Amino acid sequence: MNQTYHDLSAYAAPLSSAERNRVLRNTYWLLALSMIPTVAGAWLGLATGISRAMSPMVGLIVFMAGSFGFMFAIEKTKNSAAGVPVLLGFTFFMGVMLSRLVGMVLGLNNGASLIMTAFAGTGAIFLGMATLSSVIKRDLSNMGKFLFVGMIMLLVAGIANIFIQSSALMITLSVLAIGIFSAFILHDLKRVQDGYETNYITATLGVYLSLYNVFQSLLSILGIMGSNDD
Repeated sequence: MNQTYHDLSAYAAPLSSAERNRVLRNTYWLLALSMIPTVAGAWLGLATGISRAMSPMVGLIVFMAGSFGFMFAIEKTKNSAAGVPVLLGFTFFMGVMLSRLVGMVLGLNNGASLIMTAFAGTGAIFLGMATLSSVIKRDLSNMGKFLFVGMIMLLVAGIANIFIQSSALMITLSVLAIGIFSAFILHDLKRVQDGYETNYITATLGVYLSLYNVFQSLLSILGIMGSNDD
């Protein structure tokens, strides 16, 4: 879901340092802006209960259809003025879909603190990966293929767990997801800094999806542990 691989990227005209910094700066700004509709979507989802009203299977279908639909639209509009609004609409949708998990965690005695802990943990991971991306000199573009395979395996196992309903498997998948999507953040930011990714909307989409999955996985682990303590 995150990646488009360019086999001919090595032959493309390299971007200047100023151009790469501009793409990276715009990516950071748009990423920060995308948090606003995400929070708004989560609030609306909690207030209306729209996500909670859907069964797990219906929720999965809506999530997959909406996600791929929005990502197709983002790809088509990334070089136009409509690119940013479409991306922000996508992040609003993702916030609505996240509200089911947020609502479940908020129902715990220490739910608010668990959400803040997951948010802080996600922020720390992002800062760590962003720092590493600026320090590592090695080309990391090839690692994306292995991360993509790992992501597909996680997706398949996650769908299977909808039917299995295993807390142990959920924790295992969440831990693996944190590792894989943290590496995706490093990979995507490094692509921008090395000049492989020249569109800041595409770059923002990749990093946003990774952050979303890291936060969701952290919150799932904390929610399961918190419910066991009650």
